[in-house]
Amino acid sequence: MDYKVVVYCASSPYIAQNYFDAAAQLGELLAQNGITCINGAGKKGLMGALNDSVLLHGGKVKGIIPGFMVDAGWGHDHLTETIITETIHERKAAMAHYSNAAIALPGGIGTLEELAEIITWKQLGLYSYPIILLNINHFYDHLLSFFDKMMEENFMKSAYRGMWQVAYSPGEVIDLLKNFPDWDPSIGKYQRKEL
Repeated sequence: MDYKVVVYCASSPYIAQNYFDAAAQLGELLAQNGITCINGAGKKGLMGALNDSVLLHGGKVKGIIPGFMVDAGWGHDHLTETIITETIHERKAAMAHYSNAAIALPGGIGTLEELAEIITWKQLGLYSYPIILLNINHFYDHLLSFFDKMMEENFMKSAYRGMWQVAYSPGEVIDLLKNFPDWDPSIGKYQRKEL
């Protein structure tokens, strides 16, 4: 498949170097495999490292950013394509719309909110594509345990565990994309076409 991957990740510049290294390696692998990277068009943190690496290695980045973030100077100036939206809600919808896979690098509350939303869309039958958590340094272990708790207490069907997969290195992300199991939308709550 010709993947166009939305990557959710931190914009904070104050995190450990191993996260930056993983973002840069993922960017290199996306470029080498001809996979377009879609994200929030940031120039700092993991998003900036990812964008710089994709571009350095000859890949393409489609950045989507609301106007108020551009006005604040948060946008990356050298992306392949930049789309400016009016609101953060439009930004998130566009990122999902243009993608046919989603990856979550480590991040803060914004990354968590984006990840939860795309998983919810998949549950509702609005997004049938791969969702991969890049669990660098076991960053997502507690979240995955929380998902297990939801299932144990019947807040979420155990079959929903198939909505996402977990990778522990950027190379494993690429392997998962190449061999991702088809998602049966009938497992979800509703059967509707992707946005």
